[in-house]
Amino acid sequence: MLPTDSVLCRLEPALVWAHFATLCRIPRPSKGESPLREHLRQWAASKGLQASVDAAGNLLISKPASRGHEDAPGVVLQAHLDMVCQKNSGTAHDFTRDPIQPELRDGWLIANDTTLGADNGIGVALALAALEDESLAHGPLKVLLTVDEEAGMGGARGLTEGALQGWLLLNLDTEEWGEFYLGCAGGLDVNVSRPRSAEALPEAHVCWQIEVAGLRGGHSGVDIHRERGNAIKLLVRVLRDLERRWPLRLVSLHGGSARNALPREAQASIALPDSIAGDAVTAALASWQELLRQELREVDAGVTLRFLPASADAVLSAAEQAVWLASLHAAPHGVRRWSQSVPGVVETSNNLGMVAIDTNGGSCNFMLRSLLDSGSRALADEIVSLFALSGTLVEQSGHYPGWAPNPASPLLALCQSVYRREFAAESRVQVIHAGLECGIIAAKHPGIDIVSFGPTIRGAHAPGESVDIDSVARCWQLLKAVLAAVGEGTEASDHRQPA
Repeated sequence: MLPTDSVLCRLEPALVWAHFATLCRIPRPSKGESPLREHLRQWAASKGLQASVDAAGNLLISKPASRGHEDAPGVVLQAHLDMVCQKNSGTAHDFTRDPIQPELRDGWLIANDTTLGADNGIGVALALAALEDESLAHGPLKVLLTVDEEAGMGGARGLTEGALQGWLLLNLDTEEWGEFYLGCAGGLDVNVSRPRSAEALPEAHVCWQIEVAGLRGGHSGVDIHRERGNAIKLLVRVLRDLERRWPLRLVSLHGGSARNALPREAQASIALPDSIAGDAVTAALASWQELLRQELREVDAGVTLRFLPASADAVLSAAEQAVWLASLHAAPHGVRRWSQSVPGVVETSNNLGMVAIDTNGGSCNFMLRSLLDSGSRALADEIVSLFALSGTLVEQSGHYPGWAPNPASPLLALCQSVYRREFAAESRVQVIHAGLECGIIAAKHPGIDIVSFGPTIRGAHAPGESVDIDSVARCWQLLKAVLAAVGEGTEASDHRQPA
């Protein structure tokens, strides 16, 4: 396999891809961004740029206005340093140590067995290229690189209120070229946990493992409407059927590895009386596999069920097994409601993203999103009520606000005008059913004008994530032109210069 730099050095714009190569080399899982952040801080200092790290761990780098544009409005370029770390089972990749290995394929850059980190590494690379390129015309420029976006938006939450007052902000964290985003969903997490409840493995029982794999997964917001399979929900459905046929005892259930990714794989260890032939269970699972492939044939036809020997010395109590399987089977997942005010956009949804249950206790996470705070709150209360039936205490946490659209945004008008001039085409305005940091930043800076755009990315939050190479070049062209237009004091000139 070619080294990362050898792959990326062939691409244009070279400056952008050189910075993305750095991001591929230096691991950056959520809450583990500090090595990359320190590298970039030192890089900025070597370029004579002012760089600082705030109390939340965000990196802020400032670049003075280009000559003749000192009085232009200031612009913040904002992206996040961390990436979702997902890999295919059997892939020997350590996201805390190993570099990402991208490949070129038919005009796309792709990571075959892991996430690529184009979300939001391309945004970071675009911002760093703007800092480095001395040929750009622009007013005062600030780059805000936040941390912990994928695991709860901790960096944006910790941003000091008023720190960006008076600036225009370009968020570089969307995934469809040709679209300007002007609003996004807010959300919260619902975390469920129950204590240990174990019994000794019954006599004359044999242990087995059932695995669900082969699903596409994806982004829990952007892809939620595609109705791809949720490995956790599918496995629970199968287990409920098997326990109706035979006296099945549950040993463990694990699925999903990121709260904001659709679960692609899940595994359950079970115990069955040794009088039950493994061939009978194998046949039942083969029937289930055929059924699920038929149901999911348009979106997840590769779903696979496997049945393997296992071992254990304890099982969940019968009562605990009943609580978990019934509750997870009844728990919501997917689109709850489509927006009535923004046609074609999901208003409220929920991802049952992670489950970890064994004889030492159990937990699961639901990530909720909604364009309306009341929508996510109402759905969260339903989940709380469901688990309350079994006396389970549930925590709601991590609420973050949505980003309310402002169709009259002067910055949007400027971006649309520049896009029309540069590409001889009309752009589109969208509201995204995903959590951008814009909502949190806007709440801390009333009146700030924000627009978001980015390249075309497919499969974010899942192995096989890819980015369209030509769209990255177009993003760079657009970014340079927008900065120049702001520097000339066009449509956005009513914004005061930052102090």
